[in-house]
Amino acid sequence: MSSATAEARPEHRNLVGAFWRGFRDFRRSRPFWGGLLAMIAGVPILYFPYAHLSLGGVTIAMSTTAGAGSLIIGVLLIILGLTAWFQPAVRIFAGVATTLLILVSIPVSNLAGFGMALLPGLIGGGLMMAWAKLPEPAVATAAEAPGAAEGTTAESVATEQPAAAPVAEEPVTAQSVTEGPVTEKPVAEAAAEQPAAGGSIPTQQAAEPKEVR
Repeated sequence: MSSATAEARPEHRNLVGAFWRGFRDFRRSRPFWGGLLAMIAGVPILYFPYAHLSLGGVTIAMSTTAGAGSLIIGVLLIILGLTAWFQPAVRIFAGVATTLLILVSIPVSNLAGFGMALLPGLIGGGLMMAWAKLPEPAVATAAEAPGAAEGTTAESVATEQPAAAPVAEEPVTAQSVTEGPVTEKPVAEAAAEQPAAGGSIPTQQAAEPKEVR
């Protein structure tokens, strides 16, 4: 087996680079940061009503009647963040709902998770409402419109060439070609001298008298 007939070695695929390119395309095609901030805002709202904090030797339980409301608001914020990721068409609704839920969580859920969910929620809702998909560039190829390119080229050539100056027309005259000097005759006299169509003997030869011997 020679080097010419040997099979080509398969290229080594960089899995990290392929994953990063896929993640970049995913991030650019949807309101990624708005949805991420909305999910981050739901975490402290869910956590504090059901957490047990220890201050020194004292355990503080914050499970109150506001725990049900905090649970609903936190879960809804996470769901709205995921909706903005996987359904970008409803990003306006998700952004408005996120902003309203964060404002409702201020009196309902311990001042929006002690203020830790306020800024991420408001910024995330605004980003979801303000996001817009970039328009795809329209690429016109020559195969799609073959006549357009030819017409444009012909028009450009026609505009670049200067117009030719008009040539003055001169009266048409018939010139008799002889050994002597060239004389000009009008068109009517030249036409009379020409033989009639279909005649075998010219007019001048028929008019000359024949010699009698």
